[in-house]
Amino acid sequence: MATTWTQERRQRQRELIQQWQPWAQSTGPRSEAGKAVTARNAFKGGLSGQLRQIRQAMRQQSDMLKRLV
Repeated sequence: MATTWTQERRQRQRELIQQWQPWAQSTGPRSEAGKAVTARNAFKGGLSGQLRQIRQAMRQQSDMLKRLV
């Protein structure tokens, strides 16, 4: 069961995060290998576009078969 955050708890967490400043410690990739890996973060492999084309082709074939019968 998820706990709900009160306004006081939210404010306290906000203050702590402002103190910690985790964004200031983030350096990102340093090595060339790490940079190469993160450069491909957005790459999804292109499967969704291919699947969309396959579904469209199958739909067209199905429609054509229905017209023939």
